Amino acid sequence: MSTLPAYPTGKPGSDKPLQLVGFRVGREEYGFEILKVQEIIRMTPVTTVPSTPPDVEGIINLRGRIVPIIDFRKRFNIADECPTDDAERVIVVAITPRMTVGIIVDSLSQVMKVPPESLSPAPPASSGYDGEAIRGVASMGDRLVIALDVDKMFSAEEMSELADAASG
Repeated sequence: MSTLPAYPTGKPGSDKPLQLVGFRVGREEYGFEILKVQEIIRMTPVTTVPSTPPDVEGIINLRGRIVPIIDFRKRFNIADECPTDDAERVIVVAITPRMTVGIIVDSLSQVMKVPPESLSPAPPASSGYDGEAIRGVASMGDRLVIALDVDKMFSAEEMSELADAASG
């Protein structure tokens, strides 16, 4: 069995860049660490599951795996206009070694390398559990990119609810 190479993590105190998969929701740009992204797919019909949290759109069958689908707009209370074209995508991310979820986003932007000096701490206004998911804010030329920490996006209770949704 081969060993995977070490990839940059962009952790504080590190001189290695943070690699992000960039995406847009409304007018803002966000990014997930590239190592957490398993794949990106086009939006597909979603099966609604009763008694799930409001941000869980439902589930999809992704090559034999049941994957819960989360609406990013609902998750982070974003009320901007919805996309008008077919650019909407689902970013499939690993939230634990055994659990993946799909995150609905308006469009993809680019894969970017964020130098450590360009990543600022999350603003104090982003408090609360969802605020902990903000890893920092990257200054990329004339734009700001909100770097998200997938590992901190869901509480233990939410993880349990997602596991229940995935098991049908």
